Parts: sequence; structure tokens; C-alpha cells
Amino acid sequence: MILDVADIETFYGETQALFGVSLTVGEGEVVALLGPSGAGKTTTLRSILGLTPARQGFISFDGRDITRTPTHEIARLGIGWVPDDRRIFPTLTVARNLSIARKRTRFRAWSLSEMFEIFSALEHLMERESENLSGGEMQMVAISRALLGAPGLVLFDEPSQGLAPKVVQDVMATVSRLKNAGLAALVVEQNAATALRISDRAYVMDRGRIVYEGPAAVLLADEDLRMGLLGV
Repeated sequence: MILDVADIETFYGETQALFGVSLTVGEGEVVALLGPSGAGKTTTLRSILGLTPARQGFISFDGRDITRTPTHEIARLGIGWVPDDRRIFPTLTVARNLSIARKRTRFRAWSLSEMFEIFSALEHLMERESENLSGGEMQMVAISRALLGAPGLVLFDEPSQGLAPKVVQDVMATVSRLKNAGLAALVVEQNAATALRISDRAYVMDRGRIVYEGPAAVLLADEDLRMGLLGV
């Protein structure tokens, strides 16, 4: 397993947000993390990244304990992040946003030409200031930025949020393409059916706990189960 999260408990101040959360992601595997708003999905990602460190439990990445590791060191080990609000530097050009993301890890280094191959429009945006991009264009930059950091695992937080349906299709197709290239992904997504179609396995969270784990295809095919867990 490239990622192993075991029994973590995470707090915001004195308020507990995660209760014994455990999940795994295998190398080259896409895993969906689903659940209602406020279930703890983003907090789980933040705990993995060290942004909201777990007070208890254990997190390992690529065989290394990262439970107490600072966020910048976690990134250097090869975990990429595509946050729900993109977090592009607005006053910098697209080219500058991408150039500062480059780093070396033990994982495959993606090239700028490969980003242009995946996102054909990206090459024509390089000199544009990022504050002038559409939501879909920002998402292209955010995903490309993550890949240029040579990750072994990418955490996607609501990748379809605020995007037009056609752009959502393109983003999800990109996640599938990354899987085919051997890259692992953990995908937090409100659109359950969209996420399940591209995932190998799925976890469902509710009130800070994992309440379901199983093959994504099973959850996608079983409408009663999906309705009971997700209401959709």
C-alpha cells in the first residue's frame, strides 16, 4: 500500500472531527472517499497532508511514517494535492505557477509537454495571469501543478466543484489517465456516481467515521445501498 491511514483521530481545537478513521490506497489505485457535507472527508485529506495533524493514530506513505511530519516535507516525499479552491497564485502567470511546483521525488517526473498533451488548452494559457482564468482553466493548472511535483499519490478534493459538466468529464478522464500511468489517487467528491465510475474502491464517511468500504463497482451498481449510504 502506498498510503495507510490507521485509526486516526483529528480535532479542531477541542472539537473532534475524525473518530478512528482507517483507509488504504494501493499503488496505481484510485480510491473514492464519499459522504455528505461535513462528514470529515476534507479533514481526512488535511490530516494526511499534516495541515490538521491527527492527535492519535498512524499515517504512512510509501512505507514511511508521516504522522508527525511537516506538510512541506510530506509534499517533498511525493504526495500531490488538488484542493477544492485550487489555490492558484492569482497575480502570477500560469507559467510561473507551474514552474514553482517542480520538485524531485523518487516517483516519475511529469513534463510540461505531457501537461500540454493532457490539457491541450494549457499551452495557450501560459502567459496569462491566473486571476483571469475560468474555473475549468484553474483546475487544469491545479492538476498540472500537482503532477509537475512528481507525486506517487494525488489527493483530489472536490475536483468537479463549480465546473461545467463537460469540464467535469475532462477532469475525471484525466484522473483515469493518471491511473493508467500508475499514479495513485484518493478522490473526495460530492458527485458520487462520477467518482465511482473512475475508482477501484470506495469509502463512505459519516460524522467523522468510515461507515462503508468496498469495490466502487458494487456501490455504483447497488442503488439501494448507495441511497442508504449517500442518499443518491
